[in-house]
Amino acid sequence: MARTSSNELSGVQKAAILLISLGPERSASIFKHLKEDEIETLTLEIANTRSISPATKDQVLDEFYEICLAQQYIAEGGISYAKELLEKSFGVERAKEVISKLTASLQVRPFEFVRKTDATQLLNFIQDEHPQTIALILSYLSSSQSSAIISSLAPDKQADVAKRIAMMDRTSPDVIKEVERVLERKLASLVNQDYTIVGGVDSIVEILNTVDRGTEKHIMETLEIEEPELADEIRKKMFVFEDILSLDDKSIQRVLREVDNNELAVALKGATE
Repeated sequence: MARTSSNELSGVQKAAILLISLGPERSASIFKHLKEDEIETLTLEIANTRSISPATKDQVLDEFYEICLAQQYIAEGGISYAKELLEKSFGVERAKEVISKLTASLQVRPFEFVRKTDATQLLNFIQDEHPQTIALILSYLSSSQSSAIISSLAPDKQADVAKRIAMMDRTSPDVIKEVERVLERKLASLVNQDYTIVGGVDSIVEILNTVDRGTEKHIMETLEIEEPELADEIRKKMFVFEDILSLDDKSIQRVLREVDNNELAVALKGATE
């Protein structure tokens, strides 16, 4: 069935058209960052998409470009800044449409400026802060940044920060604003947020899955002594090499198929015999 107008398409249909337009190699790279159910939904939609008119394809690509541009502007200077730049590029009405779509679904994360800062440089700013402050900041960073920083903290502070991330629930915007105020004098300023769910067990699991095995082992051993129930909950959500022993042959074959050989080789260097 031919598609004629992007306004008539659902979000999933637009995403499928975008992936088709990008080609298999780029689409495969995007799939790596999606959840399994999202991949299944998009794969089904792509399979059911028979033809796409050039006009519809161009409309979807243009919309995607505008949204990406808006997200970048918002991250750099907030909603007002993004609106001003978009108006100059696309006009008042189009800028309003793009911003409306984003504000309906996009949460601008606090500490966005920190996410662009080198982990080593950031460590110098926060390593002497209270563990709760460090935990709050790490909760908003990428897992790679957080793992690099938590690995470099003093051993007695690592488990404390990990525990605080795992047990964090909702953080007051006043607290976030105060922590931002301390950092913004050196780095940047951010848009205020409403109450935001940060941290939690999933957050620390993602971080621990990225740190080196020595740091992971130290944190888990300390948590098993201080917070055994929390340590057990974290361990249940982690997958380590020792867990391979519990997999059946079919599951192991699937892991080997889906994991890049280069990544597997690096990971095996830190595994037991």
